Amino acid sequence: MITASNLAVLRNGRELYRDASFLLHPGWKVGLTGANGSGKSTFFGLLQGEFTPDAGRLERPAVWTVAHMEQEVSALEMSAIDYVLDGDSELRQVERDLALAESEERYEDLANLYQRYDEIGGYTSQSRAAKLLAGLGFSDAEQQKNVADFSGGWRMRINLAQTLMCRSDLLLLDEPTNHLDLDAILWLEDWLLAYPGTLIMVSHDRDFLDNVVEHILHVENGSITHYRGNYSTFERTRAERLAQQQQQFEKQQTEVAHLTKYIDRFRAQATKARQAQSRIKALERMTLIAPAHVDSQFSFRFREPERLASPLIRMDDINAGYGERTVIAGVNFSLTPDTRMGLLGPNGAGKSTLIKTLVGELLPLKGERTVSDHTRVGYFAQHQVDHLDLKASPLLQLSRLAPRVEEMTLRKFLGSFGFGGERIDTTCENFSGGEKARLALALIVWQRPNVLLLDEPTNHLDLEMRHALTLAIQEYQGALVIVSHERHLLKACCDEFLLVADGQARNFDGDLDDYAQWLREWRAAQDPKKESRKDPKKDVKKAAPEPMPAAQQKKTAGSRDQQKALAKLENQLSAVQDRLVELDELLGDASLYESARKDDLARLLAEKAGQDAELVILEEKWLVLSETTNQ
Repeated sequence: MITASNLAVLRNGRELYRDASFLLHPGWKVGLTGANGSGKSTFFGLLQGEFTPDAGRLERPAVWTVAHMEQEVSALEMSAIDYVLDGDSELRQVERDLALAESEERYEDLANLYQRYDEIGGYTSQSRAAKLLAGLGFSDAEQQKNVADFSGGWRMRINLAQTLMCRSDLLLLDEPTNHLDLDAILWLEDWLLAYPGTLIMVSHDRDFLDNVVEHILHVENGSITHYRGNYSTFERTRAERLAQQQQQFEKQQTEVAHLTKYIDRFRAQATKARQAQSRIKALERMTLIAPAHVDSQFSFRFREPERLASPLIRMDDINAGYGERTVIAGVNFSLTPDTRMGLLGPNGAGKSTLIKTLVGELLPLKGERTVSDHTRVGYFAQHQVDHLDLKASPLLQLSRLAPRVEEMTLRKFLGSFGFGGERIDTTCENFSGGEKARLALALIVWQRPNVLLLDEPTNHLDLEMRHALTLAIQEYQGALVIVSHERHLLKACCDEFLLVADGQARNFDGDLDDYAQWLREWRAAQDPKKESRKDPKKDVKKAAPEPMPAAQQKKTAGSRDQQKALAKLENQLSAVQDRLVELDELLGDASLYESARKDDLARLLAEKAGQDAELVILEEKWLVLSETTNQ
């Protein structure tokens, strides 16, 4: 169990958290959310023992093995599969010990080492590492290539595979989907659902969070709040709490105004001085409730296109590819102002090739691409941020596109993308990836395109900006084609899907759940020797995971009576937690807050308070007993 008690952390004189207390049970899958700079990376550092809290405590079992995904990978001259195998440090140590024992002919040690090698899955380690790399998009040949031969994004995939290779009890993942396409994300979801250890993950992909995690730790305003349920449940519950908080704040402000008015009126009157002083003390004692800041700093719209035509772009019997190599053949479709198309397909099937042919970067190898005289294309490429002028500020780069527009108009426009204050006049060379992506989008939006081609537009964007982009695209008046691993964006903005696979581009008659099933079947068909994976969402327990938590291999001491008592407490905890989930769902019913149902609301709130209190008592008993049992 991970326990936080009155946790407080200061960094560079700024308070990240104060008085944070919560419990995370073994096997929980937790999403860690919060604004940039709120302290998510610091939380990971605390769990890894990199530094200690300024007050309170954050503890985890000392016997746990922790796996953490690093954010950088060096250009190493070793094969990808060997790098992944290094993720199991005990496996590598046993291999070294075996080699040494064999060279020294220490046969008794060899017997023990081979037994341990078998216990930790040494004989299947190569197969497990190959499966991890294959799931993340590496062919058999690529697995043998050196790490240095891959680009930065693909090195991050190799790093993720190494992290998953570790037989961990606690897995810490920071934006694991950043460099993945949709098919790799779907594979990773399956893997994490089968992972038996404790998972804590930071991600800006809301669908990924929804499908994997069952708890949320939200860092905000110096506090860490635990929410039960996935990310969508967290959003709904937090919105309700903020609404209630805002009501309390407004009520309190009325009381503050009343007290202040009384004090100002009677402070100087001798007959009322005592009453005024008592109200001054009451005002000082009052704990002011912070107003609920629920509005995002990002809110923009695509400017209405100047002219439209139909079709805007037409593709007739197009073969797309590079040089003499055809990647996709026989492409036929038209883009009209009503087109809302998402491109689906396995990694490397040709989605980006098709986008580049649409925009005109690649000439068709065969067929005809017809473009209307009124077509104005807005193209966001995967590496769009590389085309920014890093020596220029956001304001300067926008003013180059609009030299005759007043500066205040440009500043207001950039402000809707989060560029305000000094940032709007700061050169881009030290901007984060998210800031660069926002600026690239802003420059495209300003140009009023009537065809919008987006190739992974959400890379580097946080949840708030992704939400703003989704809302803006929904109101966009023009043709839209998207390649994205962001399923929420695809679901919200696309009316049709084009499947790019096996050298063709054809209409896909289904939704994203159908595509996930198609992808599993497609993968199985690529290698008949490999068994097709079952859907772990339907049978998570039967989906035998690759990792084996190290602590699970350690036998626990303690009497049989203590073990029985521990099991009883765990059953009671499970029952209370299940009831709390039910209560959260009941309290999420909007009709419950109508005046006619105030008795029902009061009853449910009272029961929830009782269950919360019971949970705290049971968790404390469990913690004490488990520590005694494992001594």
